[in-house]
Amino acid sequence: MSNKAYFYHAGCPVCVAAEDNVAKAIDRNRYEVEVVHLGDNKARVAEAEAAGVKSVPALVLDGAPFHINFGASLADLK
Repeated sequence: MSNKAYFYHAGCPVCVAAEDNVAKAIDRNRYEVEVVHLGDNKARVAEAEAAGVKSVPALVLDGAPFHINFGASLADLK
């Protein structure tokens, strides 16, 4: 495994669907995927924000955030 990927979500239906379809589709030979539920782990909201995440669900690959659909704004999770 060469890189770490972070999938940030808040547990809403949009986020869960994205986790089921996007996060699980990532090649585990290329990325170690960490799923971070920001609704349960508010201490990591600042980390997601620092990575450029504006809303969830979002996937951060190689330091670049990719926003998937729209479940909740990061501001709503603070």
